[in-house]
Amino acid sequence: MDRKQFFKTAAVAAAGLGLAACKSGKTEKNASALGEGGEMATNYPGIGLLGYGCMRWPLKDDGNGGKVIDQDQVNRLVDEAIRSGVNYFDSAPIYLGGNCEEATSIALNRHPRDKWLLATKLSNFNAWDYESSLKMYRHSLEVFRTDHIDYYLLHALSGGEDFEKRFGSTGIMDFLLAEREAGHIRNLGFSFHGDQSGFDEMMALHDRYHWDFVQIQLNYYDWYFGTAKEQYEILTAAGIPVMVMEPVHGGMLAKLNDETAAMLKTAAPERTLASWAMRWVLGLKNVQVVLSGMSDLDQLTDNVNTFSENRPLTEKEQQLVERMVNIFRNDVSVPCTACRYCCPNCPAGLDIPKLMSAYNEARIGGAWRLASLKALPEDRRPAACIVCGSCNRHCPQQIDVPKYMHEMADMM
Repeated sequence: MDRKQFFKTAAVAAAGLGLAACKSGKTEKNASALGEGGEMATNYPGIGLLGYGCMRWPLKDDGNGGKVIDQDQVNRLVDEAIRSGVNYFDSAPIYLGGNCEEATSIALNRHPRDKWLLATKLSNFNAWDYESSLKMYRHSLEVFRTDHIDYYLLHALSGGEDFEKRFGSTGIMDFLLAEREAGHIRNLGFSFHGDQSGFDEMMALHDRYHWDFVQIQLNYYDWYFGTAKEQYEILTAAGIPVMVMEPVHGGMLAKLNDETAAMLKTAAPERTLASWAMRWVLGLKNVQVVLSGMSDLDQLTDNVNTFSENRPLTEKEQQLVERMVNIFRNDVSVPCTACRYCCPNCPAGLDIPKLMSAYNEARIGGAWRLASLKALPEDRRPAACIVCGSCNRHCPQQIDVPKYMHEMADMM
């Protein structure tokens, strides 16, 4: 069995184990400097469940009124993370002004290569021709001083058209497949930032490209009110491991409001709000890695303790979270029910429920939804609202639609 076959066989076997079992496995015991330490949880052999998202490394003043990455602090965080059983580090060429890979490499290469798994991305948003993409890929190998990338992601795809433009039609995808076959890319997948139809388009390509993993936004808010549940279940049925980004929904679930925060604090005064979100994800056994952008030792300590304890939410706690998040959503979002009574009466022809959904997502951290509206014709965007008030007169929820349309236009 060659290297490529080995990795694919191991991934499939691990996926089957994760789906069949109700208990997570464990890595070897680590003597952590962060709290009690213990054994890092894992659902797949050889990879700690808590992964380090490197896009939020700590910064310091550069002496000229700007900010630079605080390399000493990055080194310390990486040292403590590895000592605590974290071995998956997620970077990208575009993070932190293009300096993230270098800072991450400096910290990681102070440790043996077999102590860390490298995840980085092909972030070819502005120059997606073959030569530019190839240059970005080779630069990542050079910066990290390695002959292989453990997990390589096609960065921030929104659907089939986006994939074809940046990867399929340029020929770079054929090159990446050859690199995977040669073992220079150990696992090839993509991170997804789009709607459900775009996700379905990407999954339709699985038979051709055999995705080794997929990274999606997954947290209890998006599970109940977004597409996370459907995407997770599709990936699980296909035997594809899930990498989780935004488990705390961009920090929103670590803040909450007074009423909903009190519900969780009353149930477990000693736990942070962020730990509730992490423990919720712990209950999903097809998750391979949960990424957290930990920019200080307090965040790292809290997460390490949560994943070392490895106690998913109980059924009673899950019920509490579901009650809480429904209250929270009503507090932070506009109560559009998508009844569409407004649409036939809009002289501008706006799809108001679609626009309101994007507004709600933007308010709770999904800024990409507003960016996605730029794909609409100008006469179908929020700024096309003529403030006639017809929608207000037909809205059962009595929502001041023009107010939000113009707020959205300003946000865009």
